[in-house]
Amino acid sequence: MNELPIPSTDPTSIFEHFRGAHGTELLVAATCHFGLFDKLSEGPLARGELKEALDLKERSFIVLTTALQAMGLLQKDRSERFIAPPLALEHLPSNSDFAVNNYIGLAADSPNVLAMVERLRTNKPIDSETEEGAAFIFKEGKESKMEGAEEARRLTLSLAGRANNVAPHLAANYPLPNAKCLLDVAGGSGIYSIAYLRSNPELRAIVFDRPEVLKVAEEFAKEHQVADRLQLMEGDMFADPLPSCDVALLSNVLHDWDIPDCETIVQHCADAVNPGGEVLIHDVFLDDELDGPLPIALYSASLFSLTEGRAYSAKEYREMLTKAGLQPGKVTPTLVHCGALPGCKNLH
Repeated sequence: MNELPIPSTDPTSIFEHFRGAHGTELLVAATCHFGLFDKLSEGPLARGELKEALDLKERSFIVLTTALQAMGLLQKDRSERFIAPPLALEHLPSNSDFAVNNYIGLAADSPNVLAMVERLRTNKPIDSETEEGAAFIFKEGKESKMEGAEEARRLTLSLAGRANNVAPHLAANYPLPNAKCLLDVAGGSGIYSIAYLRSNPELRAIVFDRPEVLKVAEEFAKEHQVADRLQLMEGDMFADPLPSCDVALLSNVLHDWDIPDCETIVQHCADAVNPGGEVLIHDVFLDDELDGPLPIALYSASLFSLTEGRAYSAKEYREMLTKAGLQPGKVTPTLVHCGALPGCKNLH
């Protein structure tokens, strides 16, 4: 069976332009609503001091400060205190002779900026407390759009647009020659499993997800002629036991959840993996210092707005893998800023 075709061009820049608006939202929020640069104009602030001054929860604080550092508008000194670099200090505090904060303030009351400010202050995704539910996440006791047939299909197909480009690169750049069973946790359309099945005729796979989502995966499996080797399994990755496997794949899953939930998911996957197997995290990665790169910082803002998560660094993911008793490996790049990070399970 032929492998899935790989795109001849790299769509990464399209995704970067699509997420670029979050840079405006975060800059205006920091300058006009939280007064961050006014606070730093008085001198350096330790991490805890700045977080308290802004009155932000941990996740909100990381999303905001990572983006500002990536923009070159926020730095840390040798004592790890936050400071405003010369560019920010000269132009963003309201009392500066060359302040542009009033110009930036022209967007202060725009709906998207106000929505981002609300997200930062509440540390909650859009629609998390309404009957509409959150878009891309599911957890027992929470309303989720992924439970309704029409919305689940729309959202799953939208995510498949990126997966169609990235999945062939994952299968080609990180092959699984020794695996017999791949478990695709929260696998959505199943495209990542399908890419591996098409490149490895001896492999079988299980896509584990919600019932309405799996209807899309079933269509894709038939279209790509792998339905005989692709099992669709309904379940809740937080509450239900996962089936045993050689590789548990978490492709663009963990960034939807805060760290405690991520640790739970990784542990469940580690428990399901056979000795000698691995948990494979396929995701985007912030720098370990949480100061960029800017495209991932802005993607993190998007995730922050739509889910309970954010983008994480390879260091943070390695800590999750280690906590689950796995041996982290190195990151293998794929496409659209993504990469594959394995955590191997000992044979004993």
